[in-house]
Amino acid sequence: MSTSELTGSAAERAARPYDEVDLSSMDFWSATAQERERVFAVLRAERPVSWHRPAAEPLIEDPNDQGFWAVVRHADLIEVTKRHEDFLSGEGIMFDSVPQELLDGAQGFIAMDPPRHTKVRRLLTAAFTPKQIRRIDDQIRANARRVVDAIAAKGEADFATDVAALLPAYNIFDMVGVPEADRERILASSQFAGGMHDPEVMGGREVLPTLFESMLEQREYVGGLIAQRRENPTPDLLTALTQAEVDGERLTDMEIISFFGLLMVAGTDTTRQSLSHGMQALHDFPDQRAWLMADFDGRIAMAVEEMVRWATPIMTFRRTAARDCELAGQRITAGDKVVMFYASANWDTEVFDHPERLDLSRHPNHHISFGGGGIHHCLGGQLARQQIRALWDEVLHRLPDIHVSGELLPTRSNFFHGVNHLPVRFTPAR
Repeated sequence: MSTSELTGSAAERAARPYDEVDLSSMDFWSATAQERERVFAVLRAERPVSWHRPAAEPLIEDPNDQGFWAVVRHADLIEVTKRHEDFLSGEGIMFDSVPQELLDGAQGFIAMDPPRHTKVRRLLTAAFTPKQIRRIDDQIRANARRVVDAIAAKGEADFATDVAALLPAYNIFDMVGVPEADRERILASSQFAGGMHDPEVMGGREVLPTLFESMLEQREYVGGLIAQRRENPTPDLLTALTQAEVDGERLTDMEIISFFGLLMVAGTDTTRQSLSHGMQALHDFPDQRAWLMADFDGRIAMAVEEMVRWATPIMTFRRTAARDCELAGQRITAGDKVVMFYASANWDTEVFDHPERLDLSRHPNHHISFGGGGIHHCLGGQLARQQIRALWDEVLHRLPDIHVSGELLPTRSNFFHGVNHLPVRFTPAR
């Protein structure tokens, strides 16, 4: 792109009026999902692609960041996802502008574009196969039992931290082959990427230095594991990643390390938030819980899809316009940020009948919680589904009267639909 084109794009951005709705402030993202939905509904009906101010609390100051396009309709979001030549991922997937080293180290191949993305995804797919995920099904069920065993006799728990957070972490550690002694430290260092705007998660730490420190710690640790696997292969995902080969190409150590970082953030948070919001939803819609339990084995697959729609664990994903183009009648200029609002698309009444209701029998259920298709469709969707199913099987059968006993405390974020705490109570069981 030439300097004159960049200058022209910047001038055009500066001349655009911002929408009267403010989607960039953290006050908006601190509201409830229902409150945000009232805003999204107006935008879907009247201004489905609208121009907004830059993120109010940016990770870094970026003088070129003059705002973003908000894409709120289901159909338009899918179009953006599939037009990967027009809308790029390589400049970041979050509202914030991010240093390139963090992009490479923390956001992994989902923040890449072809041809690099094509190569890395093919190699990851060769190692991270549905067959391999099916192979660990017994492991997933064992970890679901382990999580419930730890709380069953207590009669109360924090569902978000004691249950929903632990199951995906245990499973990913088992898949990769992380020794038990190292797990608590690695899990602790992985929390900051999803909670960078949350005071409780950050605990007074400075965001950017903390993210870099976490990334470097994981890079050193996983690099050591990779060296061990190359010397002494073991039957785990990390070994499969070191051995994956397609057309003579292999993954580099940095590509494997980056994928591990992605697993530890997106791979755990997606399942954690679906389970936490699912617990709250089963409490709020007792008729749906009764419907599920009347034929758990026959109905849980549909129920999982609806819980994932309801939770929409990742609320937004960003792209950057590669060139001047058009979307839903709006002129998009090269370099514009384009943010897809999954939280709006999953409640689009053009696609979902009464999306404000939890309907575990919803069919078809064209939610986009695992992406809208195209080259970036979620690689771990099936793994998330298996974990959610296994956890509800254990929880709802062993703790049949489990219920929410206090207020859900959300994570302050414009990316993850996070839950910091969710107190529950139940009759103690053995």
